[in-house]
Formats: sequence, C-alpha cells, structure tokens
Amino acid sequence: MLNLDFADFPILKTDRLILRNVLGKDFELLHKLHSDPVVNAFVGRKNTSTLKKAQAYILRMDELVKKKEGLYWVITLRNSDDLIGAACCWNFDTENGIVEVGYELLPEYQSRGIMTEALNSVIGFTFNEMKASLITAFPSSDNSSSVTLLKKLNFVFEDKPYNNKHQNIENIVTYTLRP
Repeated sequence: MLNLDFADFPILKTDRLILRNVLGKDFELLHKLHSDPVVNAFVGRKNTSTLKKAQAYILRMDELVKKKEGLYWVITLRNSDDLIGAACCWNFDTENGIVEVGYELLPEYQSRGIMTEALNSVIGFTFNEMKASLITAFPSSDNSSSVTLLKKLNFVFEDKPYNNKHQNIENIVTYTLRP
C-alpha cells in the first residue's frame, strides 16, 4: 500500500540540485519547457503552450498534489531558483504499490548528468517514503537518451503495460524498477 501523505510538500536535495514544488513564478520557464519541440515529441505533448496555459498547468499540478494524485517537482540548480526541468510521480496504483515517474529537462541542461541525479533522488523518495513496490516509466523507444538513463538507473524493459495511461507517444515502451 502506498504512503500518500504529503501534507508538507517533500523538497528533495542533491549535491547540485533542489527539487521543489512548482510556484506561480515558474510559469515563463515552464512555458519554455512545454514549448520545446524535441521535448514535446518525446512526451506526446502538442506544442500549444502559452504563458496562460503554463499558469493553468501550475494550478493543475497544485491540485494533483492536494488530491494526493501526484507529486510534481521543479528541478533547479542549487545556486539558482530557476526551473531547468521537472520530475513527477503519478498514475498511482495504490493497491499494488505502483508509481509512475516522468521527467523532462530543458535541452541546454541535457547531457550533464542532471536528470540522473534528480531521478536518483525521486527514486529514493518513492521507495523509502512512499513505500512503492514498483516504479514504472514509459519512454518512447526513439528517445535513446531517456532509455539510456533508465537503464543506467537499473530499470529493466518489460512487456507488460502496468499503469500506462499514455496516448500520443510513438513507440512507447515499459521500463520498471523494483527496490
């Protein structure tokens, strides 16, 4: 059974990063992230972001957390409070202890080990605090960087869809991680 008690939003810290809750002030950089055509192609999102939609997205993520339906972290460097990416836990299967992770990073911060560091922290939280028995991720097999990242973090390819509710992602595959 998952522990979904996040009355206080869990702030995660690593050597270089802080993963915190999304704030109203993040809307411009969130819009930038949601406007990137390469990122959008791999997450199955249409490139329709506007500043107004980014503000609405922030409110939607706040509601997701309040309803205990997900956690959405903004990734920042320790020396700056500016959003450079995001990670989330969602699509909870509370009965079976399954949590899906998602992640995205602005292109100028990719290939620096940032997402490896961020996801290691999210994985630790998901197993240790949420008490998950399985973490799932559903990248496009065309996104070699994402697949490589998951393998580096010891996720394994599986032929079972688990809690996959995604549409519009071409060549979607399932990766899982157990504690």
